[in-house]
Amino acid sequence: MSVQLTILGSGSAGNCAYLEAGDTRLLVDAGLSARQIRLRLAALGRSVETLTGILITHEHSDHVQGLDVLGPRLDVPVYCNRLTKEAVEYQRQIRLASRVFATGASFEAGGLTVESFSVPHDAQDPVGFLVHTAEGSIGFLTDLGHATRLVIERVRSARALLIEANHDLKLLQEDTRRPWSTKQRIMSRHGHLSNDAAAAAVAEMGAEHLRFLFLGHLSRDCNRPELARAAVRERLSAAEASGIRLEIAGQDTPSQTINLASQPA
Repeated sequence: MSVQLTILGSGSAGNCAYLEAGDTRLLVDAGLSARQIRLRLAALGRSVETLTGILITHEHSDHVQGLDVLGPRLDVPVYCNRLTKEAVEYQRQIRLASRVFATGASFEAGGLTVESFSVPHDAQDPVGFLVHTAEGSIGFLTDLGHATRLVIERVRSARALLIEANHDLKLLQEDTRRPWSTKQRIMSRHGHLSNDAAAAAVAEMGAEHLRFLFLGHLSRDCNRPELARAAVRERLSAAEASGIRLEIAGQDTPSQTINLASQPA
């Protein structure tokens, strides 16, 4: 079974990943516009009409805005927990063809087993995912204020991981466009991971299984790809964790597609 992962886009304006494993084709979050999701899938030779399901981590607009169009028009199940379903339907004024799971439970999506687990973020009931495939597991940590012990343990076995590296702390503190209250929210334990916090989380996971690492959700104003990359590279080097392919997931264009069966270059 070929298992491929592409981050269609990741950042404060929208987050969406595409996972294909055999006949199972999943979106993880749908935070780009429906038009952009269609265009970026088309660039891969894929279509929203062939999707098996959509996994939703939480109800914030940059993770669900594509559901405004895709949700009512596609006959595809949307996997989310009850509080997220209620929040999305109320805020977006749509009805979802939802498959509701209990946070902390595992469920089947297409031919894949998906583990859900709670993450600390300022949403109703935000979750991370660990998707099990024949070529290894894939972890999704999109928005979280800090990496709890539970989070670390749940993604420790991941062969590929998307983790947010939202901001450089110095750039955030010096930003003149954000009020202090917003900065406090971002830096809080239910906000977003800094570059250093993401690096520390990856280092704590260890590199026994990890081979592909995507840094996502980078702030346009308060981060730089080179800063995020350097912070994580430094911690991986200190931990003598070589052999990991490190990529920055951008907002405007899809990432390169990785094949889980391959060895990182």
